[in-house]
Amino acid sequence: MPDPDTFDFVIAANRLPVDQTTDDAGNVTFSRSPGGLVTAMESVMRGREGAAWIGWAGETGEPPAPFEDSEMYLVPIGLSDDEHVDYYEGFSNDSIWPLYHDVIVPATFKRRWRTAYERVNQRFAQKIADLAAPEATVWVHDYQLQLAPAMVRELRPDVRIGWFNHIPFPPVELFMQLPGREDLLWGLLGADFLGFQRAADAENFLRSCRRLLHVHVRGDVVQHGDGRTTRAAAVPISIDSHDVYELAHSDKVRERAAQIRKDLGNPQKLLLGVDRLDYTKGIRHRLKAYGELLAEKTLDPADVTLVQVATPSRERLQAYRTLRGQVEQTVGQINGEYSPIGSPAVTYMHRSFPREEMIALFVAADVALVTPLRDGMNLVAKEYVTCCADDGALVLSEFTGAATELARGSFLCNPHDIRSLKKTIVAAIDAPEKERRAQMKRLRKVVLDNDVQKWAGSFLDALKAAPERPAS
Repeated sequence: MPDPDTFDFVIAANRLPVDQTTDDAGNVTFSRSPGGLVTAMESVMRGREGAAWIGWAGETGEPPAPFEDSEMYLVPIGLSDDEHVDYYEGFSNDSIWPLYHDVIVPATFKRRWRTAYERVNQRFAQKIADLAAPEATVWVHDYQLQLAPAMVRELRPDVRIGWFNHIPFPPVELFMQLPGREDLLWGLLGADFLGFQRAADAENFLRSCRRLLHVHVRGDVVQHGDGRTTRAAAVPISIDSHDVYELAHSDKVRERAAQIRKDLGNPQKLLLGVDRLDYTKGIRHRLKAYGELLAEKTLDPADVTLVQVATPSRERLQAYRTLRGQVEQTVGQINGEYSPIGSPAVTYMHRSFPREEMIALFVAADVALVTPLRDGMNLVAKEYVTCCADDGALVLSEFTGAATELARGSFLCNPHDIRSLKKTIVAAIDAPEKERRAQMKRLRKVVLDNDVQKWAGSFLDALKAAPERPAS
């Protein structure tokens, strides 16, 4: 791939799609980054001409030089140790993340965190301005870079700027707690178009602008004092569903799925949870519901087993270390009390898995438990629907963005209500096969018809047309 000075299409996200690792001998290797953003954007970017992806490579210190990986041109941004602590772990994940997820745990605010957030956003904005060709399209991603759109606008008023939020946007009553709240709103209003997972998220943003900035909002368009406008609307994200579907139906993956069931003792029903180890994901609530079903003998551990994958996440933050201890203690209690010899009631794995192994787990599972307390979208729900057997069942939290699209066909639940969650799990297990097949057929059509390429096209059409709506 050539190394041009500027690009017509620039993506900026906190992370690159690959992580840099340096061993003791100084050898540098790169591996695929985890997370829904990478899952979605990698297929959009792969092979795109005249495009660059800007982001952090995963190690602090001086960034490596730009490089090509899997047909993508990647431009690393450097973070110091202090910036990683203050910008990323601090303001992004200990201030913004809790607020945007309904304060499931209390948010923490420190002035130095906010200062680091501003400094890193400016660094991203400068790199975008340096790399963007005249009148380029710039697509900024997620809550770590909410100041960047306005910073880019100031440096490069000629470019078209879009921003997409991969997590929820909170009600104004919660958003108001955030120090520098007006600055974040003005930062986002530097974009021409803002994309959100749900219509409710876009409405929350518009209400915040109206209440805190006192700007005129007409429909889904914010009219700035300087004559500019910004449109905010829902553009729900998806997965590369056709690619996932083909892989799920490959002989290699299906053989692995059969082996997984065999290794688990060929249970009559295999339940599956796949999450980052995060307090928003409702893992403890799920385990509590499952444990009570075993205690009540509603479920028999000789017939039913639960596999819970909890991918490591932000392990230096105290809230995450506490959660890990709580989850592992609960798993141990359930297995100690209810597991038959040689067949654990819960198989718990706190690590990442290769893509094919994850898809094999989706293929193997009879019921997926996707029960976050709050989630922007939850692509695991869409991955399971794409991969599972025709008589699979999806237990889905009402508080995911995915519930907007997948309500008809899934078993919706309120994960905060343990009694209701238990009933929903049992309903999914006991539903007649004919009903499950009809529901899964409906769900799969939704996901296959609305894949990640359609999402990206919808977003870019909206960006091009803003402040007007694109022609349907």
